[in-house]
Amino acid sequence: MKKYSAAAEDSTIQESQGNNINDDIKNIINNFTGSYNAFPKMRLRRLRKSEAIRDLLQETHLSVKDLVFPLFVQEGIDERIEIESMPGIFRFPIGETLKEIEEIVSLGVRSIVLFGIPSKKNDTGDISFDNNGIVQKATKMIKDAFGDKLVVITDVCLCQYTSHSHCGIIKNNKVDNDHTLSTLSKIALSHAIAGADIVAPSAMMDGQVKTLRDTLDRNDYQDTLIMGYSAKQASSFFSPFRDAAHSLPSFGNRLSYQMPFTNSREARREIMADMEEGADILMVKPAIPNLDLIYTAKQTSLHPIAAYSVSGEYSMIKAASINNWVDEVAAVTELLTSIKRAGADIIISYHAKKMAEILACKKN
Repeated sequence: MKKYSAAAEDSTIQESQGNNINDDIKNIINNFTGSYNAFPKMRLRRLRKSEAIRDLLQETHLSVKDLVFPLFVQEGIDERIEIESMPGIFRFPIGETLKEIEEIVSLGVRSIVLFGIPSKKNDTGDISFDNNGIVQKATKMIKDAFGDKLVVITDVCLCQYTSHSHCGIIKNNKVDNDHTLSTLSKIALSHAIAGADIVAPSAMMDGQVKTLRDTLDRNDYQDTLIMGYSAKQASSFFSPFRDAAHSLPSFGNRLSYQMPFTNSREARREIMADMEEGADILMVKPAIPNLDLIYTAKQTSLHPIAAYSVSGEYSMIKAASINNWVDEVAAVTELLTSIKRAGADIIISYHAKKMAEILACKKN
């Protein structure tokens, strides 16, 4: 007969309890790693069951502070002219510009990008850097009226000013990169003198950001920012803009300087080049066809990222909404939110006023 041992019994009980605890832990872990990560334990519709919960869990938030409105200012006209291919968008005479900007500011939009349309053009586009040119006069007038309450960005390019409507100086029937750089630097300096907060070279010339930075610094405009059109595609979505700015090339195309939309690695090189040359802000243009480039730029750079939702993007939604094919409010909101979700800090859009109205209604 075995002798009874209280100590042995206690040990057996403790061992049994320990095994039970271990088994319980294993069961919890197995349940967690198995069923809790899948239906029916995991039900993602719980996250969307009410408007209040959806608002609480919303990941991407558009703000009126994200928005920049493009504005066309034209010489030689007395009243605003609606752009046929961009319903609701106008070319403004300089005398009506302040009234339009007052409306923009009243909606909470505090940034504009100016595009000038001169009354005369020539082969060299030298009117583009005239201190009395349309953009220079408009910039000075706007900054005198609004000061630091409004950010004025100016487009630095030649397509609106040359008789051939290419973005650079033509030599031997080709756009001459280095000759164009000299003109672009003169344009940027004239805009800075007029009071522009940010100059934005859009000609897609090699070295344009470095040339502008050196020129601005040499002339004591170190505080003028540069927003590079870093990855600007040769896009069919620019067509309504060319109607708006009277800038359709009279011969050839822009494929030798604007980027092929097929090449994402090349786009990264363009973005990196602008970073190296001193750009303060990097831009991807157009926006919707290039959400992947916006995302990549955001993930690989510490610079602010701008995205230009271009004229064709605007016109598609506008035309569809006019024909009652889409809900304009819903489509505009989805379009611009997707650009923000991709990583854009700044969204340049012809929908900016509309989006500001939508955000104001939601707030109220």
